[in-house]
Amino acid sequence: MIIGGHEDHQGDRKILKEVARRVGKGKLVLATIASREPEGTLEKYQSSLGDLGVQEVCELYLGDREEAFGPEALAALEGAAAVFFSGGDQLRITSHLGGTPLLDRILDISRKGGLIAGTSAGASVLSGTMIVSGPQDETYRDSELNMAPGLGLLPEAIIDQHFAQRGRIARLVGAVAHNPSHLGIGIDEDTAVIVEDGHFKVCGSGAVYILDASAVTRCNVANLGEDQALSVHGLKLHVLAEGDRFDLTTRQPKPAPSRQEKDDA
Repeated sequence: MIIGGHEDHQGDRKILKEVARRVGKGKLVLATIASREPEGTLEKYQSSLGDLGVQEVCELYLGDREEAFGPEALAALEGAAAVFFSGGDQLRITSHLGGTPLLDRILDISRKGGLIAGTSAGASVLSGTMIVSGPQDETYRDSELNMAPGLGLLPEAIIDQHFAQRGRIARLVGAVAHNPSHLGIGIDEDTAVIVEDGHFKVCGSGAVYILDASAVTRCNVANLGEDQALSVHGLKLHVLAEGDRFDLTTRQPKPAPSRQEKDDA
């Protein structure tokens, strides 16, 4: 479950209800690794998810990479039905977790059907390639777009979050121009994509923006001069709202089922 940040904790809480439904009576591990000062984060999620029936929410925090090799960190994941990455700095997650037994255990939880979720920086890190930093609210030029490998739970994708709220369309275009085989997925705040069996559906109050560069016919990203704007021809854009689905194999969207279709099902 990949969340664009600032999911609702006080109102209808659609996204957190989906988390709680999947966790059931199991244990959720809140990984606050992305934050340098995670104080209060655990209590916030314990309160919100506890109200929704999640009985056990515990914290996994790493002050440095060395702790990822210790028995205490692995013990925190014992019996976990879900791991939820909170926000902060996504590079802290990958630099602390990459290549460790702790990451192997998290991936094992996913392979065995457990829920892996992330919000804000914790969403970006779930993709194969992640944006570390880059310009916002401006035309993409030969600028400071920094990318790094993510955790790879959604391979061949690049995820950006707080999408419409922080004007990140141009930097995601730049990211897929650099990596045209990767699908760009921009997720608004209080919005999530729920990935299952090769497709995802949208949940929440905002939109999800899909950038598909696989059929691009021209792109000047490799030859940008100083202060020159990016040019991309043939880039495909889909905008999805709650209930819409997207097939990750065919790269085709499907609308939300109509009320009649739901009744028939």
